[in-house]
Amino acid sequence: MGPRVKICCIQSEEEAELAVRFGASCIGLVGEMPSGPGPITDRAIRTIARSVPPGVATFLLTSRTDAMGIVDHVRTCETSVVQIVDENVERGVYDRLRAECPSIKIVQVVHVEDDSAIHRAMALQSRVDAVLLDSGRPSASTPELGGTGRTHDWTVSASIVSSVSVPVFLAGGLNALNVAEALHAVRPFGVDLCSGVRTNGSLDEEKLREFMRRTVAWRRDGHHS
Repeated sequence: MGPRVKICCIQSEEEAELAVRFGASCIGLVGEMPSGPGPITDRAIRTIARSVPPGVATFLLTSRTDAMGIVDHVRTCETSVVQIVDENVERGVYDRLRAECPSIKIVQVVHVEDDSAIHRAMALQSRVDAVLLDSGRPSASTPELGGTGRTHDWTVSASIVSSVSVPVFLAGGLNALNVAEALHAVRPFGVDLCSGVRTNGSLDEEKLREFMRRTVAWRRDGHHS
């Protein structure tokens, strides 16, 4: 099958359609955030999620950390996946989320600042459906919880992929020029990008086409096996 592609920071039904047409298997819809690109209203998230064809996963990116806050966000937005971008969540949040929203898939973001991320990802694997590795700095004065456009240490990411039993998405500074290198270095289940396929904030058809072309070429050449 090769790596899944998640196009994040989707702004409209038109952008969602474009991403899906070029082969994205997941789209990311960004809720309210302390910083970073792409937040849209919950109403817009719900409208876009409803427009996406069956078989394409819709990810709600939430910065909420309390169980019922996340549950309310999921119920309002009606996506198929919730991506929790802050690791400092309330105790018991995953169990409560599963009890209240049994059909939702849970993806927890792990920000790779150093190799402590390996242990954090391993501790999460029994509670979530996938881990997404990003380049945020949650401890910054204005927390960065994604959308930084920066890469991180892919050797740490590769260690996480080989250490956990759940799928791992790789995010952070990916684009057409480095995706083959990233896939070769990390061997993730999927890749996730936002700014790498945008120009002046809008999804760029040419950048998207080239990113998908290089991802498919890497897959076709048998590197994923």
